[in-house]
Amino acid sequence: MASDNAELQKLRDIVQIRRVRDRIDREYAQPLNIEELARGIHISSGHLSREFRRIYGESPYSYLMTRRIERAMALLRQGDVSVTDACFKVGFSSLGTFSTRFTELVGVPPSVYRRAETVYTIGMPSCHTQQVTRPIRNQEARG
Repeated sequence: MASDNAELQKLRDIVQIRRVRDRIDREYAQPLNIEELARGIHISSGHLSREFRRIYGESPYSYLMTRRIERAMALLRQGDVSVTDACFKVGFSSLGTFSTRFTELVGVPPSVYRRAETVYTIGMPSCHTQQVTRPIRNQEARG
C-alpha cells in the first residue's frame, strides 16, 4: 500500500514537472524564474529544481537557456534577423549574456553562426535543419 502511494506521488510529480517544462517551452521569451514556476504548481523552488533535474537531467534554468538558444538559432538561420534582434526576441535582456551562452552551447559566437548557417542550411528541410543544428548542453560544444 505504501509503495502504491509512493508510485502515485512520483507520477503526480512527473505530471507537474512536465507542466513546468511545457510552460518554459511556451513562454521562453518571457521573464521566467524558478520561484514563479514553482509557485505555479504549488511546490517549493528547491523541490522543483531537484525533480526537474531528476526527470530531465538538467536544471530548469539550463533547460530554459537551451530553449532560448534553439529559438535564436532558428531566427539567425533565416538570415534577415540581426543578432541583437534575435537576442531580445528570445527573452535575453543582455547581449553579452546571450553571446556567452550561445557560444557555450553552439561552439561559435552568434554572429559567426548567423553567417555560416545561412549558407550551410540553404535548401535543407526545416526538420533536418533543427536536428543537425541542435545546441549541445553542458558546455560540450564542438571545437
